[in-house]
Amino acid sequence: MENNSIKPVFGEISFSNGKIAEIKELKFSSFDFKSRREKDAIDAGGRVVTIPSINFHDHFYSRLAKGLMLKGPMDNFHNILKTLWWKFDLLLDDEMTRASAQMAAMESIRNGVTYIFDHQSSPGAAEGSLEVISETLNECGLRGVLGFEITDRNGESNAVGGLKETERFLKDHSNDENIKSIIGLHASFTLFDSSLENAKIFLDKYETGIHIHLCEDKIDSQITREKYNKLPTERLAGSGLLNDKSILAHGIHLSKKEFEIIAERGSALVFNPDSNMNNAVGLPAFVDIPYEIPMLCGTDGMNSNPDKSLKQVFLLCRHSGMSFEKTFELIGKIYFNQARFVKKYFPDFPSIHPGDRADFIIRDYIPPTPLLKENFWGHFIYGIVERPVHSVIQDGKSLMNNFRLTKDFEEYNRNIKEQGHRLYNKLRDNY
Repeated sequence: MENNSIKPVFGEISFSNGKIAEIKELKFSSFDFKSRREKDAIDAGGRVVTIPSINFHDHFYSRLAKGLMLKGPMDNFHNILKTLWWKFDLLLDDEMTRASAQMAAMESIRNGVTYIFDHQSSPGAAEGSLEVISETLNECGLRGVLGFEITDRNGESNAVGGLKETERFLKDHSNDENIKSIIGLHASFTLFDSSLENAKIFLDKYETGIHIHLCEDKIDSQITREKYNKLPTERLAGSGLLNDKSILAHGIHLSKKEFEIIAERGSALVFNPDSNMNNAVGLPAFVDIPYEIPMLCGTDGMNSNPDKSLKQVFLLCRHSGMSFEKTFELIGKIYFNQARFVKKYFPDFPSIHPGDRADFIIRDYIPPTPLLKENFWGHFIYGIVERPVHSVIQDGKSLMNNFRLTKDFEEYNRNIKEQGHRLYNKLRDNY
């Protein structure tokens, strides 16, 4: 994986004590599936095994936002924020946050996502909110990089609450094996200089990065230039907040100069095409992005399937006229960028080699033609990511086996429904 190459093999994976012990290569043509089935084994039946999927930009807090009755203009991105999200997140409390995290965790496991970079926003109940999310991830055996969305849009007291929650979580989880912390920021156009200065203090003290929306819509650049006479990326760079552990979500309306700044500092761009199309904010010009910029995929809370985002990137590139060769090359770049970037937070992220953590997923895809190094991306895009996940192994433990979640989520489902109804009624009463 370090050499940006994949060598598919047919065989058996043995693991114990959370580590891959052995990968035994076998001949598919002479393999007897029935005779090799054992009680303590997962029968993959010739299916494809890959590393876990990673969601580099999720919003757990948005999970209960289904079927809401909204009143107000939704004709542009700024109005969508003001009519929906900036009213919605102010109503969240700890129990709603917990239910949202529970729903996201179940969805993530079903999609083979076991590493998640979450961007929390509950400005009316900031204190302890990241701990609520981390508790749910731990219950479900998932790993996460959590940050609270600091913003000045709701006044000083809420901004201070976000800063305090960020600092507390950074301090408490500096040595946590499975839950890491990052500095969450909403977007340049809702942040005062004072908040960026505080974020810089945290960044230096805890040696981490930022997780921020960058130029998702043109208003980020317009309002930032009006207030600060700078482009958003220039402002972040000038504040010393761009480094190689930083996540810049969206990056749709970036200038050539801003791309150069990002490339120089090594920060990563995270694509969320489903959300971009839903909000009608435009799409990244993939062909214009410098190759040296790390490119990742997220979902922006729209769903829990970053593989779907990767497939959308492929189709959008093809739709724009990019050749198959260049598009497959880009998909391979993103895939390996993801595996490398996540190691900045989890150095033991596996590559499915003996001695690695036993984190992997079994896809419900049996290749109909030979699976080779030379044709892997064709299988991946047109076959592997189109099929559901069969089983999920994390740290040597089964989170899902043969499409069945191994944890009993009945209590989660009851709580999700209860808190979803609470939020629905609360939002309705506040319009």
